Amino acid sequence: MGGRELTAPVPLPRVCYDRPVLEVARSLLGCVLERETADGVVAVRLTEVEAYAGAIDPGSHAYRGRTARNATMFGPPGHAYVYFTYGMHYCLNLVCAPAGTAEAVLLRAGEVVAGLELTRGRQPDARDRDLARGPARLTRALAVDRVLDGVDVTAAGSPLRVLAGGPVPDAAVLTGPRVGVAGDGALTPWRFSIAGDRTVSAYRPGVRRRRS
Repeated sequence: MGGRELTAPVPLPRVCYDRPVLEVARSLLGCVLERETADGVVAVRLTEVEAYAGAIDPGSHAYRGRTARNATMFGPPGHAYVYFTYGMHYCLNLVCAPAGTAEAVLLRAGEVVAGLELTRGRQPDARDRDLARGPARLTRALAVDRVLDGVDVTAAGSPLRVLAGGPVPDAAVLTGPRVGVAGDGALTPWRFSIAGDRTVSAYRPGVRRRRS
């Protein structure tokens, strides 16, 4: 274990997620995401997130409706939505807004504040600043996979919890287009990050894929 002490003993309540996605996304900056496994506990202070607004958002998995893959997004707020992408890695989202709206916040990056040695062992070639820098590294650092899809992050006994962290002033919050989103919605400024934080990932515009 190492780094800063966690600032709250219990997870954020469900009411924190039962709000519009942009409000939830902004409020998650500075919060601590805690993952417990048989190996120990790893915690990450969130420094970068993205908002996805369901049926009104062309960049969202839920834009064209419910599928087996995105079903968790349509459920109640305060649950994890985990998906596998590019045949390589997992991404972790937190479902928000009332059930049926399919809004969620993608957790993009953070700073490891507890369980540093455990996290280093999972990514031995990564620098400390990069251990949870980007959605793939974040899930790898926390040992998150599809088994956690649908888990309730507001439950005290949950293996994945979100704790309150230190407040992030508005002056320290940057907004901009989401990473990797192409076409309609590509320039929507729904990416939130902490200015100057070394763990925030680099911006990459999306590329529209050609249909074969």
